[in-house]
Amino acid sequence: MRYWTLLVSAATIVLGTATGSGTGHAETAKISDPEKSAIREIIREYLVENPEVIEEAIRALRSKREAEERAQAQAALSTHQDRLLRHPMTPVSGNPDGKVTVVEFFDYQCGYCKRSLASMVNLLEADKDVRVVWKELPILGPESRLAARAAMAAKNQSKYFEFHIALMGSRGRLSDAKVMSLAKEVGLDVQRLQTDMKDPAIEAYLDETLQLANALGIRGTPAFVIGDTLVPGAIDEAGMMQLIAKTRAGG
Repeated sequence: MRYWTLLVSAATIVLGTATGSGTGHAETAKISDPEKSAIREIIREYLVENPEVIEEAIRALRSKREAEERAQAQAALSTHQDRLLRHPMTPVSGNPDGKVTVVEFFDYQCGYCKRSLASMVNLLEADKDVRVVWKELPILGPESRLAARAAMAAKNQSKYFEFHIALMGSRGRLSDAKVMSLAKEVGLDVQRLQTDMKDPAIEAYLDETLQLANALGIRGTPAFVIGDTLVPGAIDEAGMMQLIAKTRAGG
């Protein structure tokens, strides 16, 4: 124990030397260079003999950062709740008055997003008290942006959900021809769709959604918000149901 106490004191002195601040800085004025080298050697030897200390420190740091990120996410969700849940341009499926809202940020070329499609469809079929908010986040290239613009334009023909399913269910890279072919398959007026896609409001909305994702700390797709919980990544159906039940219970 005494050795550990000496080690901590030595580390404090060395850190004081590095930062040039606090009591450590005052103490280092009394320590010669050879003494500093000796202290560093003590620390090195201790860490070599007790490498688990490094693992403990890494775990503690990771835990601290995760807690900070959760706190930041909670604050951001509260600050941006209206844009997240009630933006007038955002497509909504399910019960518009549902007591639980599930928000998905997605990209039509994201493989994990495509795998989440079945869970989202099953959720809408099984739970009639859920409101699903679809947040287009086209971050995987110009084809993703093209598909997002087309999907948003499909709202004007009341075909957003059908087109969303078709785009998510497609395989391979998207292209203008492929997007338009899928649009035709779901019964969209392709000529009107192409005209509506030029609406600058759609571009502005997609830019705004990207800004919202950044504000929430979302760095990739998919990402989900269920109640007051942000899930930055894929989640299976069971996990989704658990979070919905927790939200209903007020947890």
